Amino acid sequence: MMVLNGSVPNLRITPCNEAPVNFDGEFILYWMTAFRRASWNFALDRAVDWAKELQKPLLVLEALRCDYPWASDRLHAFVLEGMVHNARQLTKGPAIYYPYVEQTRSEGKGLLETLSRNACVIVTDHFPCFFIPAMTKAAAEKVEVFMEKVDSNGLIPLQLSHKVFQAAYHFRRFSQKQMLALLEQQPKPRPFTGLKKGTLQAIPRDVIKRWPVFSFDPNNPIRTVIKTLPIDHQVVPVKNRGGTGAARSAFRKFMAEKFPWYQKNRNHPDSAAESGLSPYLHFGHISSHEVVQKVLKQQQWSPKQSADQAKGQREGWWGMDENAEAFLDQVITWRELGFQFCYHRPDYPEYGSLPDWAIKTLQQHDQDPRPFLYTTQEFEEARTHDPIWNAAQKQLLEEGRIHNYLRMLWGKKILHWSATPKDALRIMERLNNRYALDGRDPNSYTGIFWILGRHDRAWGPERPVFGKVRYMTSASTKRKLRMKAYLERWV
Repeated sequence: MMVLNGSVPNLRITPCNEAPVNFDGEFILYWMTAFRRASWNFALDRAVDWAKELQKPLLVLEALRCDYPWASDRLHAFVLEGMVHNARQLTKGPAIYYPYVEQTRSEGKGLLETLSRNACVIVTDHFPCFFIPAMTKAAAEKVEVFMEKVDSNGLIPLQLSHKVFQAAYHFRRFSQKQMLALLEQQPKPRPFTGLKKGTLQAIPRDVIKRWPVFSFDPNNPIRTVIKTLPIDHQVVPVKNRGGTGAARSAFRKFMAEKFPWYQKNRNHPDSAAESGLSPYLHFGHISSHEVVQKVLKQQQWSPKQSADQAKGQREGWWGMDENAEAFLDQVITWRELGFQFCYHRPDYPEYGSLPDWAIKTLQQHDQDPRPFLYTTQEFEEARTHDPIWNAAQKQLLEEGRIHNYLRMLWGKKILHWSATPKDALRIMERLNNRYALDGRDPNSYTGIFWILGRHDRAWGPERPVFGKVRYMTSASTKRKLRMKAYLERWV
């Protein structure tokens, strides 16, 4: 097997099969599945490296199925708006962009395998969650050409650690020890520099005839197109648009208007101080590398500012102001803790993946009387007795997100008002995965399972239903937070 020494760190590259490189192939194929962006993308960088090495054109396939779990107008619109931006960016450069959108279920079956017959190498994205790992594995077994997956999920490579981190503190200390070296390993803002267009002028005709290139017709807007597809039309698109352009616009607005008061205001719903980047990070429309680099530049940060010792502290290690430190802790520590867990624990969505102490204490209180019991439908329709909970659920239904602090209360109350902890998990997963734009993600599974004790510790006093799992109430939340305007809007 040929070994390519390119620009991407080896720790981020994983072979998917033992098939040979096809030197007689017509192009390098980049199968874009999770990192749906045309820059700051290690997987794309790797594909460009192959194209340069073999002096072949680069074909970028970005496909969208209609049979993935929870497929809806909301999720489809967000992805397709990202594809519109990618079409604009990629058609300007030397790569050939192939957007494909299924019109009927399983219509795209066989597309990758057919394309692979003319490919030298296949590069794809290494994402450790949802249906993507199984899809990648199945594809690698079918194609007859060498295929590899590349990790561009975050700053800390998935393979850097060989252990599961149970607490954010331990992961933070680990990442701080590696961070200065990792910051020198960046995906490229301009990945196509030095790449020539090549001789491939078009995608093979037999392929296009069976799997037509999706047409981005300005006279037929995306949000109209999706109404014809066999997906869930009850979950409607949100106001915000998808795509790298929209992601960068949201980030610029956050840095200008909210970042200077982030630490002070982020927990208060009335302040709406969150960055709003989680959907864009989830769909790969923006990279955490790009986000972090722009924060470092805004802070005029130098490695000399960071603490000599990595002690896992939330504040002080970077040597920046409190807003930057708090924001980076969310983007790096809490986000990537979930990615590491999903990578090392394929059973991440199962109840049995909880720590032993949490399973034990929840089991001991499994039969405790609940103060209220709601059905899945009552939860889904925001018909509980609690106006704060209902407000959070209504925000999820309309905006595809919940305020960060209230999301924790939202989950704790589902646990409190469900017949069993396993029922609570099932309900949280359904509501989050169906309605949240940033659902179906390692980070969102961190949030769901934190409700039940993952990445947390035992708390006292022991309480009914919760046992030693952390307890939260709406009354204490209302006392602590500024949320009058939030409740007026959503209740």
